[in-house]
Amino acid sequence: MNVRRWLTVGAVALVAAGALNAMPATAGHVTDPADQSLRTLGMRHDLFIGTAVDMAALADPADPQYREKVAAEFSSVTAENVMKWESLEPTRGTYDWGPADELIAFAKQNRQRVRGHVLVWHNQLPGWLTAGVADGTISDTELRDILKNHITNVVRHFKGKIWQWDVVNEAVSDPWDNPPTLHYKGFWAQHLGEGYVADAFRWARAADPKALLFYNDYNIEAFGSGNPADDKTQFVYDMVKQLRDSGVPIDGVGSQGHLGTQYGNYDTFQVADALKRFGDLGLATAFTEVDVRSQLTEKVRAGDSNEINPRLQASAGNFSVLLQACLSSRHCLSFTVWGFTDKHSWVPTWFTDPPEGLATLYDENYQPKRAYNIVKADLVFAGAPYVLPRIPQRPRR
Repeated sequence: MNVRRWLTVGAVALVAAGALNAMPATAGHVTDPADQSLRTLGMRHDLFIGTAVDMAALADPADPQYREKVAAEFSSVTAENVMKWESLEPTRGTYDWGPADELIAFAKQNRQRVRGHVLVWHNQLPGWLTAGVADGTISDTELRDILKNHITNVVRHFKGKIWQWDVVNEAVSDPWDNPPTLHYKGFWAQHLGEGYVADAFRWARAADPKALLFYNDYNIEAFGSGNPADDKTQFVYDMVKQLRDSGVPIDGVGSQGHLGTQYGNYDTFQVADALKRFGDLGLATAFTEVDVRSQLTEKVRAGDSNEINPRLQASAGNFSVLLQACLSSRHCLSFTVWGFTDKHSWVPTWFTDPPEGLATLYDENYQPKRAYNIVKADLVFAGAPYVLPRIPQRPRR
């Protein structure tokens, strides 16, 4: 469609402009930051810049750019799907480690760290598990043992190879759910009660003493009312504080960062405040699934620049808010995008009414969008050698 052509032309112009305007502020032999990768620029701040990886795209010989970009631009990788339960154990007692092991090998070859995603989630569970619970052949007591065995088997298999594990994912409801008062939601809470969260972290720690263990969720980028009844960030804050106070081995909180340009979203100070408050608990933080989607109106799909440009700018601004906040916190360890190219983005297949897309750093032709250049600029100008103290000036006589 015409959107792709427009994005490609615009991206070329942006790259050219970025190269002209991103020269270092110092004399000497400083590498032009416009020529550096996101992973290289991120490591100036000990910040790992990561991406979720579609294993089918990674293995596709007809699409070599995907593999090249993953290797060149990112210092950490997350399995988009192949470490989820339905993929790892499609048949009870029989694990398929192949695709996940391929990602581990790829990461090792390219000196990348791996985020494990995910051990406990109410979605993408194997059919044998949900069907067994539904028909009563798996009791709640047996279900708890099954969950413990799954966590133990998976974490042990990858022991020493995973940097951060998303141990529990999306355990908290939203204010628009029924009932609207925030609560522990989903399959696991329904059958095992809220105590499964603490159990999952203890079981994961027993299986790997050295991996960082994270709670991961969406819509926790900033605090709202401060009332845990309707402020999801406050609910999660209180939850993880209680876990820490109870001696549960939770190391971090992952904020997914799925945003949309049609919403008001947040400013950098709001997000930085949330990261600081979690950090003050002694927790690491990370942005784990960042993308910024836009509605694909008829004019956008027709290539109308008046409709496309504001969305590209708003997307870039939202990426920047999250990254700047992460850079502000010494506890924020990684910044991971949930796919980096619109060619392999989950957004258009999930958000269809109305259709949405344009959510990633690169367009469908692997051309960098405005968001890519803004992210790169934030990494560049967050400190020396490209930003140094001002040179005082005196009036000339």
